[in-house]
Order: sequence, then C-alpha cells, then structure tokens
Amino acid sequence: PSLEPLPFDLSTTEVDLDLDGWWSWSVMDTRTGTITGSENMSETSTTASLIKAWIVADYLRRTDDDGRTPTDAKLADLTLIIRDSDNTRTERLYTEVGRSASIKRMVSICDMTDSSPAADRGWSRTNLSTRDTTRLGKCIADGDAAGPEWTDWLLKEMRLVRGVGDFGIRKAFPTSERKQIAIKNGWVDRTQEQEIHVNCLAVADDWTMGVMVRYPINRGYEYGMDNCQKITEALLRV
Repeated sequence: PSLEPLPFDLSTTEVDLDLDGWWSWSVMDTRTGTITGSENMSETSTTASLIKAWIVADYLRRTDDDGRTPTDAKLADLTLIIRDSDNTRTERLYTEVGRSASIKRMVSICDMTDSSPAADRGWSRTNLSTRDTTRLGKCIADGDAAGPEWTDWLLKEMRLVRGVGDFGIRKAFPTSERKQIAIKNGWVDRTQEQEIHVNCLAVADDWTMGVMVRYPINRGYEYGMDNCQKITEALLRV
C-alpha cells in the first residue's frame, strides 16, 4: 500500500531563498529510510548544542546497559540539558560518557557517513552533516540511541524544549502540531571563524529533519534561527 505523504514537498531539492552564508538541509522518511536534501547535505558544520541530544541518550543507554537507574537528581540535570541547553551540566556529562569516544559511538550506532568528533576541542565542535542529523533523529526515535528503557523519556523532554532554544523547524508548523515534534537546536558564535553556526534537529512520527546554517558573525543569532524556520517553510506542502 502507498504511504501517506510527508508534510514536505520533496519533488525538488532546489530551495530558492536569498540567504547570507552557507546552509544545508535534509529530511528522512523514517518509514522507508529515504533521505532527501540539499546538494551539500553531506557537508559538515559544528553542532553546538544540538549534540546534547546524543550525549544525554548515550548516558541513558549505557547506564541501563550497566543495570543502573539514574537518580532523580541526575534526571533533573538531564532535563535542564535538553529543555534549557545547560552548558555546565553538559560538560560534566560529556566527560562522564568519555568525551570524543561518545561521538565515535554515535557515528557507529547511528550508521553515520559524514560526521566525526572534534578531538579535544569539546562537544560543541563535533562535526555533523544534515544528512547525519536525520540519522541521529531516527537513531533517537528507534531507541538505538537511548535504549528501549529511556527513549520515550528523551523524546518527551525534547518536545518540551523551551525558551531561547525553541526555534527553527517546528516553528514552521501550525501551533497545534508543534507539541508533537521533538527538537534539539544549537547556536554559537565562532569568533575564530567570525561566523555564527545555528543548527536544528526535529523528530516526528514519520520523519526527521536537519537544518544547518553558517553566516557572518555580525548578523546575530536571530538571523540563523529565523532562517532554519524559513528553510523548513519553503519545503512544506502548500
């Protein structure tokens, strides 16, 4: 039987937007595994806080594999990492899961082809493509990332992202649909490169999506946050 169409019009990968800088997008139909995206969907950018979804998942899966249960205090920390993008707690957790070894596990477990850790430069500098971002989304949704015990918990927390981190892909959807879309976004100013990097991951029932943008640092964060939404809007079915 034919599948219900996704909310995106993927008949062409050409998105006609006049945006400053570099940008990339990718969508996976998780029912078939088909990935569609921009011509540069295999090119990588630094993840910033988007990678926190994996770091939390990696901790939860490994803890369960060891026969342990996170304490209430630890779960409260993980909530703050996902919902509020707490950097201090992320840094502690990243060390706890082995730093770059965790990113290597992500590449292996989620069957990625483009991405890599940033050696000793930290979680924020992880190299990820939008094609692999959709694979990360599927890895989370399928339970491979966080494990069967904690997948629903993680997706629930990702649906509850709030404050400054709530932007991008799901904002392109009607208000009534947004609460069903799990997200994790990243945004950082790279003074060394004089760029701002903004990244968006979204996980829905039948699809996952990644959008990444890079542009001159003087544009500010909101430019990239708005462009993640604009790229998504350009792909939605009218």
